[in-house]
Amino acid sequence: MEPDAVARVRRFNRAVTVEVGALDTSFLGRGRPLGAARVLNSIGRGITDVARLRESLGLDSGLTSRLLRGLEEEGLVETVAHPGDARRRVVRLTRAGQREFRAYEKLSDDQAGTMLAQHPHPQTLLAAMDVIACALQRSRTVIEEADATSEPARACLRAYYGELNKRFASGFDVSRSRDPEAADMVRPRGTFLLAWSDGLPVGCVGLKGDGSELAEVKRLWVAPAARGLGLARRLMTAVEDIASHLGIGVLRLDTNSALSEAIELYRKSGWIEIPPFNDDPYPDVFFEKRLPASEEGRRRRRSDSS
Repeated sequence: MEPDAVARVRRFNRAVTVEVGALDTSFLGRGRPLGAARVLNSIGRGITDVARLRESLGLDSGLTSRLLRGLEEEGLVETVAHPGDARRRVVRLTRAGQREFRAYEKLSDDQAGTMLAQHPHPQTLLAAMDVIACALQRSRTVIEEADATSEPARACLRAYYGELNKRFASGFDVSRSRDPEAADMVRPRGTFLLAWSDGLPVGCVGLKGDGSELAEVKRLWVAPAARGLGLARRLMTAVEDIASHLGIGVLRLDTNSALSEAIELYRKSGWIEIPPFNDDPYPDVFFEKRLPASEEGRRRRRSDSS
């Protein structure tokens, strides 16, 4: 580590603290500090389960309770029992809370816009912010099943196709590829997974099935800012686990030798190189992996065959 590395990190921490107003007793001039504003923002964005709210913000239960109590005293939120589980609590915005949430959103958007407008290279600044945010959010990056036709999924796929077009010697045209149908990436045939970092999609992978014991892994992609953090391996592990639960015993995938990082990951994860199994014009390396069937997968397979 460079001698001044720690000093540079601390300088960055101080700069962010000052710039975002973390020390202000009235964050963005709305009369409450940053902590209370962040809780209000999270609730407004749909994180209403108190336990999940606490986890997403990295707060202990005592601080969470104090912040929520302060917002309740202002008439901005109300806490009730979860409709399906009386042991859990759910918090929601009142009408006054919704107005405050909208006010914070506008002020925060304006602050971000000003910051970017003042920088001579805003895209460079954004790229650096993405790297930092992904690194700091590493432990809270979540993987969830998603609709392959949703806009977040399409955004990831567009970025994936754009990268292939740059990295392949002959470019990449998705219309010439064996692009999987969305219907083949829906349970029980398959699935589509998105990785989320604080509400932004940063990775994806698909499982394309036809109802048999054989399926293909498709479209593994991780945003450049999130690479090197183990996310591709997490996505592959997640899709393999789902395949096993669906009773799929053999997975296959194809790739291109230009994607050396992906090939290294597959080889280290127990995938075996096999002869070509399709006539797609782009792949030149093909892999297969046999999965141990879970008990749920065996039951599903027996049910489907009866």
